[in-house]
Amino acid sequence: MTRKTVTGVLKTWKEDRGFGFIKPNDGGKDIFIHISALDGESPRPRTGDVIHYQVSRDSRGKFKAINAQIEGASVTKNKPKMLATLMRHKLITIGLVLTIILVTVTIYMQSLS
Repeated sequence: MTRKTVTGVLKTWKEDRGFGFIKPNDGGKDIFIHISALDGESPRPRTGDVIHYQVSRDSRGKFKAINAQIEGASVTKNKPKMLATLMRHKLITIGLVLTIILVTVTIYMQSLS
């Protein structure tokens, strides 16, 4: 089932809690939006941003925004963060392997003396 994309303006945003409310352009009640609905957005949302989103119901039956995008923002899918994390893990692994080799060589050299 295809959901209709609607547009609204971010009325409030609580950066410390990662959620806010959208005022739909077509009127009606404000729609809850969580930061996870904006997955892949490069900028952080700010009050006054125009948001394109779809509407779904949460586990309690309340409406919420899903598949949201800030107008004019490009989708990055957090690739820089994923690459940085991958590089950090590789560097840690290389460091551990080199440490193990150094300790092994040191022990071997001491056993020859």
